[in-house]
Amino acid sequence: MPPRARSGAPSSPARLLLPEAPALVAGYGRGTLLTPDGELLALSASDLHAALRDLPPPLLVHAPATARRLDLPRFDDAFDLLELFAFCLPAQAAAPTPRGLAAALDLEPPRDDAAAAALLPEMAAAVLRRLSETRKAPLNRDAAALAAKLADAAAWPWAPSVLAALGAPNASPSTDALKVWRRLPDWEDQGPPLPPAAFPVAPAEARTRLAQILGQSAEQRPQQADYASAAAAAFAPREASGAPHLVLAEAGTGTGKTLGYIAPASLWAERNGAPVWIATYTRNLQRQIDQELGRLYPEPDERRRRVVVRKGRENYLCLLNLEEVLGRAGDPRFAVPLGLVARWALATRDGDLLGGDFPGWIAELYGPAAVYPLADRRGECIRSACPRYKQCYVEHSIRRARGATLVVANHALVMVQAARGGGEDGRPVRYVFDEGHHLFDAADAAFSAALTGAEAAELRRWLLGAEGGRSRARGLRRRIEELAAGEMPELVPPMDAALLAARALPGLGWTTRLGEGEPPAPEAEPDGEAAVAKRANPTEAFLRAVRRQVLARTDGEEGLYDVECDLHPLNPGLSDVGEALERALKRLEEPLATLRDRLQARLEGDEVDELDTGDRIRLETAAKGIENRALVPLRAWQAMLRALREAPPAPGERRDFVDWLAVGRRDGREVDAGMHRHWLDPTAPFALVVAAPAHGLLITSATLRDAGLGADTEEEWAAAEARVGATHLPAPAIRAAVPSPFDYAARTRAFVVTDVDKARTPQVAAAMAALFEAAGGGGLGLFTAIRRLRESYHRMAPGLEASGIPLYAQHVDAMDNATLVDVFRAEENACLLGTDAMRDGVDVPGRSLRLLVFDRVPWPRPSILHRERRVHLSGGEPKAYDDALARHRLRQAFGRLIRRADDRGVFVLLDRSCPSRLLAGLPEGVEVQRAGLAEAVAETRRFLAPAPERTTP
Repeated sequence: MPPRARSGAPSSPARLLLPEAPALVAGYGRGTLLTPDGELLALSASDLHAALRDLPPPLLVHAPATARRLDLPRFDDAFDLLELFAFCLPAQAAAPTPRGLAAALDLEPPRDDAAAAALLPEMAAAVLRRLSETRKAPLNRDAAALAAKLADAAAWPWAPSVLAALGAPNASPSTDALKVWRRLPDWEDQGPPLPPAAFPVAPAEARTRLAQILGQSAEQRPQQADYASAAAAAFAPREASGAPHLVLAEAGTGTGKTLGYIAPASLWAERNGAPVWIATYTRNLQRQIDQELGRLYPEPDERRRRVVVRKGRENYLCLLNLEEVLGRAGDPRFAVPLGLVARWALATRDGDLLGGDFPGWIAELYGPAAVYPLADRRGECIRSACPRYKQCYVEHSIRRARGATLVVANHALVMVQAARGGGEDGRPVRYVFDEGHHLFDAADAAFSAALTGAEAAELRRWLLGAEGGRSRARGLRRRIEELAAGEMPELVPPMDAALLAARALPGLGWTTRLGEGEPPAPEAEPDGEAAVAKRANPTEAFLRAVRRQVLARTDGEEGLYDVECDLHPLNPGLSDVGEALERALKRLEEPLATLRDRLQARLEGDEVDELDTGDRIRLETAAKGIENRALVPLRAWQAMLRALREAPPAPGERRDFVDWLAVGRRDGREVDAGMHRHWLDPTAPFALVVAAPAHGLLITSATLRDAGLGADTEEEWAAAEARVGATHLPAPAIRAAVPSPFDYAARTRAFVVTDVDKARTPQVAAAMAALFEAAGGGGLGLFTAIRRLRESYHRMAPGLEASGIPLYAQHVDAMDNATLVDVFRAEENACLLGTDAMRDGVDVPGRSLRLLVFDRVPWPRPSILHRERRVHLSGGEPKAYDDALARHRLRQAFGRLIRRADDRGVFVLLDRSCPSRLLAGLPEGVEVQRAGLAEAVAETRRFLAPAPERTTP
């Protein structure tokens, strides 16, 4: 039904139209419906389904989540307020719920579902009014043409309302409105950066800078000033190559460590003419640091010049990808998401599709395939050969980072760039690693290798390009065809040889063939492409052999999770197919290495002066791409396959690497197989390629040490140094610890519930629901298994909904983790279930998080890799190694509860078998009570009850 004029609307520059539609707000299995006639109905899901058949498409928030919670078919023609918000107010944040949208629009949040349903039309009017008031702004120059295009291609229900608000009801549709690169600025090179100076930052100077950032009216926190003084030591001049100044600084929650290290870091960068790189583990903290820097540089233009957020290329919108999918702009399935991306692309600060100012719920509304392929896929970027190179968001951020004061990055990017000798950004000389307790895990991921079907198939796609379906993957030939067709015909033979050899990698449909029959024996050396096509694919033969050994050594049961087995002893035939694959990979590596060498030779030859800048960039880009994207993994894979022929390690023998075989599963279905290799101690390569070349590093966290070992003992610090790689550096680390200013004894309560059987999911679900109700919401439930999480959710949700407590869950709701956390933050009385892995992403101060419940002790997963580390990295005490990991996770989770001085929180562990030694790591002053569920519920209700409002006599 078309929108209608909104009666009684305040005067505005253009006439507002609102849809004559029912407003729908969903709960679990029930919903609230406000009909166009003004009747308010509270209905079950089945009754709602019947009622909606006789009504126009509804007005709602987040159509997929609404359908999921009501167990209804997908709403294909609903008036989703999120679509309207994203179009009219692009690059603006809003949690995707009625309360979240109300907060984003500065409206009074609704108290309940009935108030929310009544508010939906008002929120639509508020969004349209804002668009109308800014319709002449440069951002909205093509907005009418774009809205008309969405109406034409997809019958977008909001189009009439948007066109009316823009004052252009008869606008003509145009695909040109999607060509955002026409309106984006070009980046400009400013020459190579100058070598940095090495002037130090004195502790007193760090304190002074901190005071300037905080301002005269700020609360005095001596701990924060002490922390800034300690952090300054990381910025002293280096005295010997390979011996950076390393400061390990533990700062209790509430210290204010972000501004504490920003003070000396910014001072050093400004004084010495080089950026300091601040690395985090989670996107939430990266965003938080970026926001905190507004206090140092309050002027937007100066802040943009001095502060840059850097991520890997796969995070950013690729303009060439956007251009090449414009053919889908007429497809009803893709027109609206492309239109919303185009609107955002003109308003975004830096083009970050993942974790930046792009609303993650846009991908949830239309499916990941409609949005995320618009980012650069692994190694696909063609750099200067791209016609959108000068407008590229990534190239903009790289150049801004070179001249910035502070670069806010992530652990993964820092490690990958360092492993490549500095990569695109050059090699920084000063680092701050926040969330330093995650350095071990980040290094473990960055310096590992996996010879799996997915990885090998991805390399084949990178080399051969798209072999089926819709993809813009160009392949190696198209990347360098201009060079080969011009003055470098010598590139053609090795390129042809490499592309022929690439057919030894898994082809289309390899996942279907993974479990089929016995792997045929590989044939002799190929004589040509026909022989290659007939020969058994050596990678697929290897994967099938891996699968056979893994399933033979495990229980073979169908399940949700991956299964794995030791490499040795080998199944008969595995060594043979591994050797055949090694030969095939060598045949691929050799022509690729030749191709890389010839490209580099052109850059270093006698005629180098004849190359213009564009050709130089193309040559260098092609050479680096072949090295990083193909040769590096090929060398690693061959080294792994050689291990199949080596003698197995003796019992208890320590080696640098841990190798194992695995079959990957997703929801009980086999999706991959392969061989994995991880460093036994991944901090060794971190120290070698990241830390040692630097001049100074600050590694900081609230939980660097294992507080369960004792009060400020040498053993605590030694364990912390081992976990971050300090023991691999020649100079000793400088240690500093600043306690939290929070009164945990007064602000928290902690319980171990003694009468709930953790092995019985119904008991766990009932206990968690009772605790959530006692807290009135604001509860986070953490599980160590997805299956138990899902079962618990379906048992808990109906009762909590009846009590007015919305329940959201990872792996259940049609939202990703970041969106779920945003919803949890915005909905003060909501509860959230997640796996323990979600723990670090939940940074929610205030009453939105006032109760945290673990279903059981978060022991480390009993994997082969963990087994080897437990033996060799535990100092002879394997049990203590497990204890330290579990204690650390509990301490990290507890730290989520109190984020500011007036927070109150309750911590509950539903595991009566929890050893007391694991609870020793909780903050000083916290007394853990072992109690029955009834007592824990009663105390939770009493402790978290809102304080009564005082009345003036």
